Amino acid sequence: MSKIEEFNTYRQKMNERILSQDNKVLKRFFSLDNQTYTEGALDVKTKELLGLVASMVLRCDDCISYHLGTAHELGTTTEEIFEVFSIANLVGGSICIPHTRRAVEFWDELSDSDAKHQK
Repeated sequence: MSKIEEFNTYRQKMNERILSQDNKVLKRFFSLDNQTYTEGALDVKTKELLGLVASMVLRCDDCISYHLGTAHELGTTTEEIFEVFSIANLVGGSICIPHTRRAVEFWDELSDSDAKHQK
């Protein structure tokens, strides 16, 4: 299983498990998160890229992977992603470099999967 499939499968499984409980606060938080990334004064792609910067600065690899996957689905280019990485590293400092390495690896796998599907 690829890193992408492993991440998405685990995330879906655990989100379903969490939401299967009748916990109003968690359900509302998940709903708020979903609502935040919808079209508004900022377009969805911009919001995802902002989420990616914040996730890198906060050093959350799961969040980074999620935002990379969504940004990829939205047609974000590699050049755009590397500009996001540069902002995150500038804001977050050198502590973001290991997360950038893993983010580049995940992005490359997303890009490679596109190339395989186009053949």
